[in-house]
Amino acid sequence: MAKQGGIWSKLLTSVRAGAQELGEAWVDSQALRILDQEIRDCDIELRQSRESLAHLLARHTLAQRAWNEGADKIAEYEGYAIKALESGEDALAREVADKIAALEAARGDDEAHLRQLAASVAELRKAVAMAEGNIRRLKQQLDTVKATESMQRAQAAVAQRYAGPQNRLQTAVDSLARIKQKQAERGARMEAAAELARHDGGDALEKKLRDAGIMPDEAGAEAVLARLRQKLPG
Repeated sequence: MAKQGGIWSKLLTSVRAGAQELGEAWVDSQALRILDQEIRDCDIELRQSRESLAHLLARHTLAQRAWNEGADKIAEYEGYAIKALESGEDALAREVADKIAALEAARGDDEAHLRQLAASVAELRKAVAMAEGNIRRLKQQLDTVKATESMQRAQAAVAQRYAGPQNRLQTAVDSLARIKQKQAERGARMEAAAELARHDGGDALEKKLRDAGIMPDEAGAEAVLARLRQKLPG
């Protein structure tokens, strides 16, 4: 029973490993599409961040203007208060002082709001810069992946065409070599046949001439004896 359980465990492990390999292969095959989608998502986020930054900058500009105007207004009313004091209008000077105090309180609120907006602008600028960096890196990675993919496909095509015993080019070269060999053999046979034909034709003609007594029969017994007599000592 324990042995049977071990077999099932090994089988399940093998199935899981196979499924994981298939999953990884699918993810790898989708790498370019996933990377393209990541870049599109980052572009959308970057555009939204830039729009938010533009709105914040506009609000910061308005807040800065209100803060500056508050300072001008306070300076204006301080001038009024001084003139009232110089004129002996203490009651009026007090009313102006109350106005100045209210303006200063409001300007304090504007200053706090201005600092908050400035901090938000700084944070959003960082976010925009980070998004731009992410997009730049993703595009570089995409370019690298596409270049590597193109190179590897070209290498695979070259390897398939020019390497291995079953490639088409090698098969064509082998066939060409066989054709040349067969042509050479056929040419040699044709030359041999022509030579035989010439030889056979010459023998037939010589035989006719020897039979007619026109050409001496050098292969006969008389010819052999005549040749041997020439070798005898004088």
